[in-house]
Amino acid sequence: MKTAFSIAALAAVAAAVPAKNNLLALRQAAPEVTDADILNYALTLEHLEDTFYRQALEKFDEAAFTEAGFGETRARIQIVSKDEMTHVSFLTAALKAAGATPVKECTYDFPLDDVETFLATASVLEGVGVSAYLGAAADIMSKNYLTAAGSILTVESRHSAYIRDTIDQVPFPSPFDVPLTLNEVYTLAAPFIVECPSDNPPLPVKAFPTLTASPDNPANITAGTEITLLTPDYIVKPADGSSQIYAAFITVTGPVFT
Repeated sequence: MKTAFSIAALAAVAAAVPAKNNLLALRQAAPEVTDADILNYALTLEHLEDTFYRQALEKFDEAAFTEAGFGETRARIQIVSKDEMTHVSFLTAALKAAGATPVKECTYDFPLDDVETFLATASVLEGVGVSAYLGAAADIMSKNYLTAAGSILTVESRHSAYIRDTIDQVPFPSPFDVPLTLNEVYTLAAPFIVECPSDNPPLPVKAFPTLTASPDNPANITAGTEITLLTPDYIVKPADGSSQIYAAFITVTGPVFT
């Protein structure tokens, strides 16, 4: 289960492009965004996390966590949930104070089959949250907003480390966290979003086509392992019909092409 979720997260940010230079071109062509756009982008993610934790806590009581082998975890998840609720309130108030319209909560579909699946998904969402704030930091113009975003980022990072440790993942897997662009983050969030209110302000984001990991991949993925990525419901073709197709895996030191 843990491997499946980590591979899904990795694959979802892989952009299939016909040439290595195209990824840079796509990033450079990204539309300019305002601080209000970034705050609403952050609020979109916080709404998702807030709802995710509230729904999980409503579904799984203390006995369910204990039966799954996570007896002391629920109380701390309640703290995480309260943090996310506070982030929603803070960002909503900041947008209103700036004269902008804050986005409202969407309708979501989360994998909440059992406590184990919930925690595995939480690990993915918290990791995405860290990368989202880190990636957006360079585009924030206001120093006050940047400081506020930084203070949320550090809390999300603590959430991520705690949940990773709880499910026996390394709590600090790398000396660098990976910054992701708005589109890369939205690609990871989009599968959980069913529908958003029609009067929500539009966001300058779009999801990349979905990539999934083949069920035939090895159970244990390590550096150097060859894996197969699938493109369900569509076929990736180069524009000229003959160029090599690359998958770009995003890292803090730059994309890794394969």
